[in-house]
Amino acid sequence: MAVKLRMMRIGRRHRPFFRINAIDSRTPRDGRILEKLGHYDPIEKDQSKQIVLNTERVKYWLDKGATPSDTVSEILLRLGIKHKYAEVKEARRARAKAAARAKGKFFTKAEQIAAEKAVEADKEKAKAEAEAKTEEKAEAEVKAEAEAKPKAEAKDVKEKAEVEFQPKPEVETETKAEAKAEEKAEEKVEAEAEVKAETEDKSKAEAADEAEAKKEESDSKEKTAKSDEN
Repeated sequence: MAVKLRMMRIGRRHRPFFRINAIDSRTPRDGRILEKLGHYDPIEKDQSKQIVLNTERVKYWLDKGATPSDTVSEILLRLGIKHKYAEVKEARRARAKAAARAKGKFFTKAEQIAAEKAVEADKEKAKAEAEAKTEEKAEAEVKAEAEAKPKAEAKDVKEKAEVEFQPKPEVETETKAEAKAEEKAEEKVEAEAEVKAETEDKSKAEAADEAEAKKEESDSKEKTAKSDEN
């Protein structure tokens, strides 16, 4: 006879309460009980009172080859009762996990959720880095623009000043014509001054020659007069 250690719910609605029984695996869930081994009360706040179990009778049935259900197996492990079924289940679970890893699949839903969260975290991180780079680039462009603006304004002011101080072609032509006219006028004045000076020098020379001639004539007349008197 195959014996199974199974839980049977006997609590009312919204007040679960479970008995842990040894039953024949061929009987229905609520069929004939071979032995009552204890109970499990999940509503009990005191965890030490949640599980009440006859450990000696549990070990007896386990030694006889009884197989606990998954929930009963977890309860027994919580109480420190090791059994063959848990070891076999753990080994089977490890093999299944290794096979899933070899195929690149997730073994449990929790692993799948964790992997999806990791992917989402990587996406968020990449997105945040991209946004940070975009913001950094925008700040750099704004900074460069702010630095370039005063330089451009200074350059414009300089070019404007150069254009303002640079003489226009017409003005430059007029200036050159006026300068040339002034130069010609100065040359004319100098030429007239030279002619005038030469004329004055010539007049002075002629006057001096005339005066000297008159003096010589006067001297000659005086000499003639003196000779006539003698």
